[in-house]
Amino acid sequence: MYEKYFKRLLDLFFACFGIVVLSPIFIGTMIALYYSNNGKPFFFQERPGKDEILFKLIKFKTMNDKKDIEGNLLPMGERITKLGSFLRKTSLDEIPQLINVLRGEMSLIGPRPLLKEYLPMYTNRQKLRHSVKPGITGWAQVNGRNSVTWKDKFEMDNWYIENMSFKLDSTIFFKTVKKIVTKSDVASIELAVTQQDFLVE
Repeated sequence: MYEKYFKRLLDLFFACFGIVVLSPIFIGTMIALYYSNNGKPFFFQERPGKDEILFKLIKFKTMNDKKDIEGNLLPMGERITKLGSFLRKTSLDEIPQLINVLRGEMSLIGPRPLLKEYLPMYTNRQKLRHSVKPGITGWAQVNGRNSVTWKDKFEMDNWYIENMSFKLDSTIFFKTVKKIVTKSDVASIELAVTQQDFLVE
């Protein structure tokens, strides 16, 4: 009942509220990134959502497009800008995803959407993450974020799906706010998932 009806209503309410309240930050950041990133303030990337349906995730662009002499993009760590690093550390780069929530592609809380290239690698249990809408934040993000293994994150996501409730979502919401304020468990570059991370021991 909660997931089918009330969760979507809460997503719409808080996404609208967040966009209105954060609009000065949103507009200011967008203008700053427009000039610092050659007219490209946003980053778009296809990610799998509920039922593995692809959608375009929206984030503020935190890396430039500098390339080496062979025309290949430089490593991520070398392309992140000073403003981009600040946006990541404060999680402000995630604000545009409120638009994804309004569109119904994401929820405020749920498993984080990963790259579409990982779809063939999931075990049957790990595929459970695509039975719900992905979230801006989730149970794994408030329980270690970048300090736990991907296998643990996958299991945390499954635990969340199996125990989803208004009380649990409220707990995750307030823990997320606390982590943003205290800047804990934040890394400038999130570690990539490898083939080994999908294997069951």
